[in-house]
Amino acid sequence: HGVRQLEPEVLVFHLSSPKKCIAMIITLPQLLKPEQVAHTQALLASAAWQNGRSSAGDQAVQVKNNEQLPHDDPVATQLRAMVMQALDREPLFLSAALPKKILPPRFNRYEGESNFYGQHVDNAIRFAPLTRERIRTDISCTVFLADPADYDGGELVVHEAGRQQQVKLSAGSAVLYPGTSVHEVRPVTRGARLACFFWIESMVRLDEQRRILFEMDMALMKLRTEHGDNPATVALTGTYHNLLRLWAET
Repeated sequence: HGVRQLEPEVLVFHLSSPKKCIAMIITLPQLLKPEQVAHTQALLASAAWQNGRSSAGDQAVQVKNNEQLPHDDPVATQLRAMVMQALDREPLFLSAALPKKILPPRFNRYEGESNFYGQHVDNAIRFAPLTRERIRTDISCTVFLADPADYDGGELVVHEAGRQQQVKLSAGSAVLYPGTSVHEVRPVTRGARLACFFWIESMVRLDEQRRILFEMDMALMKLRTEHGDNPATVALTGTYHNLLRLWAET
């Protein structure tokens, strides 16, 4: 690795504390460009939303109260392609997630009486809608599509080891967090919260191992920027790839 310019400061372990917590949370600022966000908002304004409970598991359905676009909706199909293209262009996503498979992105809305999603854990295995391929949900991703000033509440809250991490990002920005975490979306009390959401099966199954590889990649970027290629950085790059070779499932 160590060949792309990334921004290590966007690594967030706890949004209100400098201490590291167990869950690795990564933000992807402006994954979507402003014009893409505006186009998305215009399409979603007149979309055919449905009750979101139809895609929830047995436990989640009891606390899920939002709306979603059907997977085969033409608007969802168009926006899904846009999000996937943005992910392919984002080196931070590739470094942090080490993606093997990505469940096709979906879109949801929290507004009015359909305004929250209580504490839950996502299903460990999901099936791709068309191919029925099994995908392990190692990493969850939310792309925020509404300006935070346009709605109150709606924070994504990740619970881990007795701590709460609240996330509410600008429109077009995304957050990655472990699929193993208990999480929720707080009630929206004004306006509408629009988002894209999906899951990633990583080549590296364990969050702790992905964190080691990500932190090593960030450190290698900084070393190469400050000192260029030298025997030490070459050796560390080899160590990175050897660890990836040891842990990855392809």
